[in-house]
Amino acid sequence: MTQNILDDLKWRGAINQQTDEEGLHELIDQKSIGIYCGVDPTGPSMHIGHLIPFMILKRFQLAGHHPMIVIGGATGSIGDPSGRTSERTQQSFEVVKENAHRLTQQMDHLFLKGDVDSSGFRIMNNYDWLGKISLIDFLRDFGKHFNVNTMLAKDVVASRLEHGISYTEFTYQILQSIDFHYLLTHHDIQVQIGGADQWGNITSGLDFIRRKEGSETQAYGLTIPLMTKSDGTKFGKSAGNAIWLDPDMTSPYEFYQFWYNQQDEDIVKFLKYFTFLSHEEIEELEEEIKERPHLRVAQRRLAEEVTRFVHSEEALRDAQYITEAFFTGDVGSLSPEQIKVAAASLPSFTATKEAANLPVWLVDTGIVSSRRQAREFVSNGAISINGRVIDDVDYEISPADAIGEKYIIVRRGKKNYFVVTFE
Repeated sequence: MTQNILDDLKWRGAINQQTDEEGLHELIDQKSIGIYCGVDPTGPSMHIGHLIPFMILKRFQLAGHHPMIVIGGATGSIGDPSGRTSERTQQSFEVVKENAHRLTQQMDHLFLKGDVDSSGFRIMNNYDWLGKISLIDFLRDFGKHFNVNTMLAKDVVASRLEHGISYTEFTYQILQSIDFHYLLTHHDIQVQIGGADQWGNITSGLDFIRRKEGSETQAYGLTIPLMTKSDGTKFGKSAGNAIWLDPDMTSPYEFYQFWYNQQDEDIVKFLKYFTFLSHEEIEELEEEIKERPHLRVAQRRLAEEVTRFVHSEEALRDAQYITEAFFTGDVGSLSPEQIKVAAASLPSFTATKEAANLPVWLVDTGIVSSRRQAREFVSNGAISINGRVIDDVDYEISPADAIGEKYIIVRRGKKNYFVVTFE
């Protein structure tokens, strides 16, 4: 008998709460179901924290179910109060529309690959139905089904009452409830998933569905745990910056490095969450961590799987090539485009195009703090220029040394890399 996907999600630690675990389990055993997750276009790209519920949708697809992604073209104009202590800055309709367009393209790249018919995935924008509701319709047909006392008791609202919440954000849970009801009645979507902070919105939708369609209606909610690292810190940032899915905002090389540099204690959890590897493969990688942690086999596999999924095989190869070049010191083989990508995650400096004595140049660029120290580094063979050791303290450095007459990669010691760009 094929394993129920809920059992797999439990093994992966990917379920936080369910509204009716037994009922959903039985339904999945009986038939293929429709399931959706939404994302509001509050920015031009998703980051890796957004990725978790959508990878669960992908798992449902691979198990034979019918996933849908809802881009919040309407709800994104309102603002979800979940997880916030103050009002969101309201964005213009033009910005929301542009963000929705970019997120739709991103989702298409991740899940549809340009082929809607064979993928089984569907992407919709909730502005298509919410945008048609008049104020009177909203109050008569929907508002009357929501008890204000119940809405106030929801954690997402209750946590904001001390500092205040606008009526606009207060009504967000009604709009999300309308989404769920619309998708159930028009597209046979029976399950909504979301982050842990979406529990109140999801249960509001289920209450609304049962008021409208009857108490025996088969509709369910499921949330995923808040993702944290083993040290208790929030997952999803590197050096304080979000790791975006858009390659123009976080390059595939930076993306690959983020995953490769994760701590041993977190790797198994991330393999379960972010890859489609089997239980057996993950358990083998867990053994690798225990027996040969210095080889970082599990980290490399994690970085490969997620980079390939989010970007492409070609982007993965490029990220691996840049990584290998810096690991071996063969940075002279990199192209100007590859160096530009790597420079985003390395200490970077600028220099004028005039030829200069190497120790002086190292100080002027800021790579070394004093000329005495610079001369010692050079004379001891601790300075490499584009992969070539320079041990002559009288060496004159110029744009002729640069890759593409623009970039110089300096290695100081064994691991300290710097990128210098000629102005």
